[in-house]
Amino acid sequence: MDIKKFIVEHELTMFPVGLGGCRISEMHDDSCDYDIFVFDNISGQEILEFENKIVMIHHASLSETRSKQLLQYDKLQIIQDESWDLRMFLSKINEKRRLLYSDFAKNSLIESLFCCQKTKESIKSSDVFGSCWQKCAVFYLADAISSLNYHRISPSHMLDLLRKLEKNQINEHISTVTQTVGIERATPSLLERMLKSTVGFSDLSEKNNHSKIIQQKYNFFVNNSMLSDCYFYLGWINKENFIKIKEILNREQDLIHILKVAFDVEADVNLIEQQANTIEKSCNSILSII
Repeated sequence: MDIKKFIVEHELTMFPVGLGGCRISEMHDDSCDYDIFVFDNISGQEILEFENKIVMIHHASLSETRSKQLLQYDKLQIIQDESWDLRMFLSKINEKRRLLYSDFAKNSLIESLFCCQKTKESIKSSDVFGSCWQKCAVFYLADAISSLNYHRISPSHMLDLLRKLEKNQINEHISTVTQTVGIERATPSLLERMLKSTVGFSDLSEKNNHSKIIQQKYNFFVNNSMLSDCYFYLGWINKENFIKIKEILNREQDLIHILKVAFDVEADVNLIEQQANTIEKSCNSILSII
């Protein structure tokens, strides 16, 4: 794809622009979109099509301080930067790269512990979202382990990366992820149902055509018999969108019907609580190491 042509046609020539995401790594495939970061000091995302490719525009700021956002710019490929402001910004990120990954990992572990607690509280109060909180907890644990290995978060490639990590005290907890996330249940028929609900939940919560990317990823995974990776990817996307609406869940009780399928939640509350305890134990163990 001609990125410079895209920048001109979409009137982005006034801002620093970089290419990030999977396309600047060795692990990208045909299903990966083009993540273009435009530093125009606004927020939000847009999904567009250009030259038969899907492009996600990430509106960003050079004054960003959150580690989760800053790590999106790790090894960003500069496309346009006449002022050199983006170059200096990326240089500062590179200087504190390891600290940023560590900070994001700690935050993810804390979020996972919070989700574990919400899971157990929901079970006691018969809150319908308890099983959803458990799913979020395990994906946050996966984020933390990935970050502690200095991998930028990439949900479509994360499961494969976790499988390939060397064995050590932190990475031994990958087994907690694989044993509690549910990938062993992945079948073509289940994934098709999960896709429909994931797309529906994305359209309800994001409203930015992200469903086009989700569909493209799903097609690639299924066509290449990567069922476990597809299951993990769909669940991770649902985690991100679930967390966005966590403050209004009490007003969105009807969403449980779509989320049960989107997350492929476990029905056995005893097993859900047991899984939450296992995840909690792994989180505390990793925190004690780092």
